[in-house]
Amino acid sequence: MSQALANPPSAVTPAEELLLEVNNIEVVYNDVILVLRGLSLAVPKGKIVALLGANGAGKSTTLKAISGLLKSEDGEITRGDIRFAGERLNGVEAHQIVRRGIFQVMEGRRIISDMTCLENLRLGAFTRSDNAEIRRDIEMVYGYFPRLKERTGLAGYLSGGEQQMLAIGRALMARPKLILMDEPSMGLSPLLVKEVFGIIRQLNADLGITILLVEQNARMALSVASHGYVMEQGKVVLDGSASDLANNEDVKEFYLGGHGAERKSFRNLKSYKRRKRWL
Repeated sequence: MSQALANPPSAVTPAEELLLEVNNIEVVYNDVILVLRGLSLAVPKGKIVALLGANGAGKSTTLKAISGLLKSEDGEITRGDIRFAGERLNGVEAHQIVRRGIFQVMEGRRIISDMTCLENLRLGAFTRSDNAEIRRDIEMVYGYFPRLKERTGLAGYLSGGEQQMLAIGRALMARPKLILMDEPSMGLSPLLVKEVFGIIRQLNADLGITILLVEQNARMALSVASHGYVMEQGKVVLDGSASDLANNEDVKEFYLGGHGAERKSFRNLKSYKRRKRWL
């Protein structure tokens, strides 16, 4: 296990084993656009951690930095490092990161619409050659998402909720140690959001999969997470246990709709002091 952050965020207790460490990273797009500005976070093994923030805060960029997908968008990590299970990920190709045990469920699902559900699931197992175990895992996915077994046509004809289930099921086929989930509630009805988050909680409890969850639906994210981070303008501005964040007056106001719309972000709250734990 790698050395922990010098000043670990308060969301993580010293006794917890860290699976993922993001240490003071900066990310630049097209050599000029600075998106992440010294971001640090830690994800304990076997936990669900929520990453919250408004549009443009840098949440999706954080996930792409971890999964190695920045290069496809002309982005790069220019400072800091990312460690997974003690090994440095900087510069590792995305397909190798999948083989190490990290799988990203992209925003908008990104299922292959002209392939069947079964073919999409098999695509998730592209790093594996254990055919008997792959068949067993497909049945396991059907156990969590029985509707997928009933859908034998092209995946493009699935509903939004079914596509999200397929995207999660495809991730499971890689047997990941860490799943990065980007806005799983996007475009879903309230009932489907509740169902999907129930499955996320169940997967974590049953399989012990660690999950880093990016969400704008802060209420749902904090209901399944044990820890949380709040981002503004490419930096972490607040972190703590999920219960502490859910009861934080500023989080209630900005993300849970607790006090109207007088203030729009943490940067407008003059009394709030940003916690730079990585310095």
